[in-house]
Formats: sequence, structure tokens, C-alpha cells
Amino acid sequence: MSPLLQLLRVCVPLLAALLARAARPLPTQWTLAQQGTTGVSAMQLAIVSPTLAIIFDKVEANPLQIGNHSAWAALFNLETFTTTALSLTSNSFCAGGTFLSNGTLIDVGGNGVVSPQDEDTNGFQGLRIFEPCNDPNGAGCTVFDNPTTLKLAKSRWYPTALRISDGSAMVIGGTAAGGFLNTAGAGQFSYEFFPPKNGGAVVASPFLQDTLFANLFPIAFSLPDGTVFIAANTASMIYNIQTNTETRLPPFPNGVRVTYPMTGTGVLLPLSPPNYTPEVLICGGSTASDTVSPSTLSSQMPASAQCARMTLTSAGIAAGWAVEQMPQPRIMPEGVMLPDGRVLIINGGTTGVAGYGNVPNQIGQSNADNPAFTPVFYTPTAATGSRFSSAGLPTSNIPRLYHSTATLTPLGNVMVAGSNPNVDFSTRKYPTEYRVEFFSPPFITTTRPVISGLPGQIGFGSTITATVAIPAGLDLTTIQVSLMDLGFATHATHSQGRLVFLTSTLSGTTLTIHGPPNGGVYPPGPGWVFLVVQGAWSTGTRVMVGSGGSPPVSS
Repeated sequence: MSPLLQLLRVCVPLLAALLARAARPLPTQWTLAQQGTTGVSAMQLAIVSPTLAIIFDKVEANPLQIGNHSAWAALFNLETFTTTALSLTSNSFCAGGTFLSNGTLIDVGGNGVVSPQDEDTNGFQGLRIFEPCNDPNGAGCTVFDNPTTLKLAKSRWYPTALRISDGSAMVIGGTAAGGFLNTAGAGQFSYEFFPPKNGGAVVASPFLQDTLFANLFPIAFSLPDGTVFIAANTASMIYNIQTNTETRLPPFPNGVRVTYPMTGTGVLLPLSPPNYTPEVLICGGSTASDTVSPSTLSSQMPASAQCARMTLTSAGIAAGWAVEQMPQPRIMPEGVMLPDGRVLIINGGTTGVAGYGNVPNQIGQSNADNPAFTPVFYTPTAATGSRFSSAGLPTSNIPRLYHSTATLTPLGNVMVAGSNPNVDFSTRKYPTEYRVEFFSPPFITTTRPVISGLPGQIGFGSTITATVAIPAGLDLTTIQVSLMDLGFATHATHSQGRLVFLTSTLSGTTLTIHGPPNGGVYPPGPGWVFLVVQGAWSTGTRVMVGSGGSPPVSS
């Protein structure tokens, strides 16, 4: 054989292999790692800085200690997987939370005194303040919690808190007394605002009155036109804050209830220019009755696999809810928005209802059983019938039932924590869970898109520039800039979660980005910018959207 033929015999297969490798799509296998423990049960979870997540729990016998008693709140370091205790005064059991326009996190509502010897105070009207804290390890970070000087107008257990278009907080519903189902005597059928509006007046809600009895932790989203979508029980509506009017929407199909204790989850699907048309997706829940004694329910009742989706325009509302079915039913699922626009549905059980200590055949004290261990993707832009997939997703072996949480992190993976369907710390099935898991996309340890040079503030209607580095071989025509609110997660409620795709233009390594047009599209406050190219996303960069000022105060 001639030297030329010998060279070709060696080089041609190598060249073919290189070409095949270049054409190979990005890997799709996600990874799962258990890293660190929370020290307090992660009933409430929010990302507060590039390195820290905050966790609120109830007053109970957690292993993490502070001030000679168990801690009820903590900061979890996303880089070192270590935990720092935070001091609380009041019982934050089943509180809600949201960020304000200046970056302050408020934690609202709670329950009564549980452990007088540890000097906890009544948290029903709790209004806890966590100011922005820039120390990467949380040094000096504290929670202001003094119910005698700062509190809600009404007692609220199981309320929803939502940042609205002016950057203030709207606090929705709840109950003035502990219990499995809401009641006519204890229910808080009203809204209030922080900072207070109209002299601190509490606004009555006929919708909340009409949705008894399974209407705790309402699902709510601030919409681009400044109105608010609210769902409770089998019903939903759009609330106009300015005119104090409630416009009812068609009921959820097939009698599915979607709020506690028949807990489903809701997601505001990505908002895209130029119209930023809102669509909502509500998944899971139960068809169990909310008018019967809990003694007639069961931890083995099938949950609902239904997802209901609606476009909130005149035509979309007239068309009604479009129904899809998840691969398996889920009670208490978490709906986590990913930077590429997909939703990760994770956690929950396949039978029973939320809560503990109510149904006759509890598992330990859990009202639910048969955990859903494998997450599922929902792709909103895929064709109907092909939107759900668990391809590439690992399966956990940690049950995540009542009081579990999940959130996207600035690193770009999903933090999963909590699960405690017990009155206090317990080792029975299902035990109080402190282990943290991270579901990570396949590209997280490889060369990823990078965005740098972003300003710390993005004004409404502004144009900014950033520098990008995009790995060779990725399709530049697929670039997306995702402005995200990572939200506040508790009881499967992710009302603050939000993704707005921003218009951008690439020239060399300079990316020109147009900010959101107004506070309806993205309520002023903290956000995270991710660069997405061919489905792979960068780490998130924290920004303040809007002026960064405090929310308005009205007399």
C-alpha cells in the first residue's frame, strides 16, 4: 500500500469521527447530588443572594441551635453547603413571602405560640423583614421580627404574598385559626398591602368567601396589565386593584381542586415580547370533596394528573381551560421555571392530600403517600400531547411531601429541600427531612455560555449592553436573555416566580439588551439574568429592575 493510501486510511476515519462529534447534540442527562443539610426544615425557601438561600420553618425541635433553643430559620450557603442559624421571634408556621421593589424580603403571617419556654411569640400577624445582605457567607444578616411594632392588619395563617406592579406586596387570604380546612368563622376573605394602601384598609374579597373551604394559599400572579390572577379551590378570577373588581373565569375542569389541602401548583408561563401575553398553567391537586369530614378522606385517594392551561386574553378566556395530563398524578407538586422556558414539575405524592394528622390512615402523620420521585419537564412551546417528558432526569430516593420546597438557584440548577408532614420533628415514616438535593443540567460542569458586564440596575424601557462568551458550536440564532424572579416557595405556591424573555441583539461579543417595558411585565424589584444558547444557560447575574427604590406609601 502506498504511503498516501496509508495516510488516508488513518486520517479519513479520524476526520469522520471529528465531524460526527461536532454534529452531536448537547448532552441531555441531568445529575442528582445530595449536598449539605438545612438544620431547620425547609418549609419556606427563597434565594436572597448569589450564594445564599433563606429558609423559614415553624417552631419545632430542629437540630440547628441558636440562643439556647432550636433555630426556626437559617441561611443555606449554595457554595459551601453549610448552614447559619437566624433568630426569629414569632412563629412563622405556614407563612407566605415575597420581595419588594427595594430588594427587601418580607415573610408574612404564621401561627400562634408553640413553645413558651423558648419565648416564641404569636405569629398570626407576623411581618418579618430580611433586608438585602451582601456578605457571601451571611455575616451580619438578620431578620427583623417584632410583632409589637410591625405586623399585619389581620391574622393570616396560610396566606399568599405577591409583589405587584408598583413593587409593593399584596397579601391574600388565609385564616385566623389553625385547621385543616378553612371555615366561614375564621377565614380571612380579604386582601391587604404592604406598605399599607388607603390608610391600611383591608379589602374584602367575595371570591375568597365563595371558594370555601379549600382556599388556603391561593395561587396568584401579577399580570402585565397590572391586574392579578387568583385561583382557589375549583375557581379562578382576575382582580383589578385600581377598581376593586373581581372578574370570574371558567372553573377548573373535572372538579379538580388546586389549593390547600387539595394542593396543586401554578406557573405563570414565560412572557415574550412584543405582546407579553400571559398564560397560566395549574397542575395537580385533587377531586376530593372539601365539604366532608376529613375522616372520610384517605392517604390512598388518587391525586389528580390534570394540568389546566389558559391564555388570559378575551379570546383565551372564551376558549376556556385546555386540559393536559401529567405522566402521573401529583398532590403538592412544585412548579419550577427554568431559564429556557420549560417548567420542572417536582416533589409531591401521588395519593392523599396535603397536611398531617387528619385522615384516618395516615402514614406516620402524613395525609399523603406514594411519593413522586421522578421529576418531569413541561415544554410550553411543544405540540399538545408531547409537552411532558422525564427523559434525562434522575430519580431521587428522598420522599418530598408536605412542607417540601424547590427553587432554581443562581448557579442554574434546582435546589430541593424539606418535607415534614409531622406536628414536630419526627423520625417516623415520613420523617422530618433536612437533606438538600441539587438537580443539575448536563452542561453545568462543562463550558457554558457566559454573560458579564451587566449593570446592577435595569430601568424600564432601558437599553443596556453586556459581554458574552459562547462556546463554539452552539447556534447563535437561538440566543435568549431570560430575566427571572426566582420567587418564594412554600406549600407548592410559586406565585412570585416569573420569566420574561428580553429582546437582544448580538454584535461580536457585545449583546445589546432591552429591558422590560414597565412594572406590569416585571414588577420592580430583584431579578436574575440568564443567557440561554441552544438550551444551555449561563449562571444567573443579580440585577435590580426599576429604580431600586422602596415601594410607594399611600395615606
